[in-house]
Amino acid sequence: MTDLLRQEIAATADLIVVKVGTRVLTAPDGTLNRERIAQFAEEMSRLLDSGRKMVLVSSGAVGAGMDRLKLKQRPTDLARLQAVAAVGQARLIEAYDQTLAVHGRHGAQVLLTAEDLDHRVRYLNIRNTLVSLLEFGVLPIINENDTVAVDELMTTFGDNDRLAARVTNLLRAPLLVILSDVAGLYDRSPDDPQAQVIPVVHKFDDQLMSFVRDKKTGLSKGGMASKLEAARLVTTAGENVIIASGRDPQAITKIVAGETIGTLFLPQGKTVSPRKRWIGFSVEPRGRIIVDDGAKRAVEESGRSLLAIGVVGVEGDFEKGDIVRVCGSDGSEIARGLINYSAAEVARIRGMQSDKISDILGHCPYVELIHRDNLTLSRAAK
Repeated sequence: MTDLLRQEIAATADLIVVKVGTRVLTAPDGTLNRERIAQFAEEMSRLLDSGRKMVLVSSGAVGAGMDRLKLKQRPTDLARLQAVAAVGQARLIEAYDQTLAVHGRHGAQVLLTAEDLDHRVRYLNIRNTLVSLLEFGVLPIINENDTVAVDELMTTFGDNDRLAARVTNLLRAPLLVILSDVAGLYDRSPDDPQAQVIPVVHKFDDQLMSFVRDKKTGLSKGGMASKLEAARLVTTAGENVIIASGRDPQAITKIVAGETIGTLFLPQGKTVSPRKRWIGFSVEPRGRIIVDDGAKRAVEESGRSLLAIGVVGVEGDFEKGDIVRVCGSDGSEIARGLINYSAAEVARIRGMQSDKISDILGHCPYVELIHRDNLTLSRAAK
């Protein structure tokens, strides 16, 4: 069944980011499902031939490594897990490239860490590389660089759902498709025989989040919670997201045809500029600024800059030029921005009128703590 709204979205989505989950690409025993990869290669090649541009964010490196090393269980210690991922990344890209070659296409492996997207120059370089690959007609195949990503160093994305969201915002792709082992977002636990897939989500609210029933296995770090967070990141930037079942070998084709499959998440606001996408959705914040209700309204509802007088608290050890979270008095994040002062300086001038900054610090290079041009709302304006 086709849908006029979905048809319109599909017709204007000249660039689509597709994220494929671990459980879609692996057999029940955890080994790589090469037949499913061949199906993806055929489907995506056909869509590329039609003039679409596509980027694939693929999980499965650990599963592929387990397959190659004949392991029956996923390693639990970090070093062994990263070693298995290193073996698996080579096997995974080999599987994709061999199956794409059958259709006259090539795949290109792109391994990223969160730190790559934190740095503005690297961020732009990655974007330029991906755009060039697309111009060559190559399918970029992106994965988190598990061999160097370490939680303790704060360089992981947490899961490939979030990575896919950040790549979508990086490229300003109109549509992100997340293919999982579930058919979409259900209105209750998927185990409930009465559960139904929600066809369209217009806004993120408490009721929506209550539908999350996050189950984790040894093979996947994802879950519906991470998929909803990815959808929020993309829709807040003004783009569309569809979560659908990757078990359907024609899922992407049906989505491009505008068929009613999975759950469609509509944009939560206007399209966000590339610079503000980097500030709000790519960089890992280095600290947190707490503001009073007046400053919250000024930033969130009126699009104003953040001034020192509205700040009631500061957390973290950040420097001028870092990205920080801006939070209300209840602790909820309302925005992220490029800070003009260090944490130590903010602590000294918080709650003060702007004309007092020079008296306190001995200089006043900026009237604003964060200029509105360097602020990105974390949720759509009301």
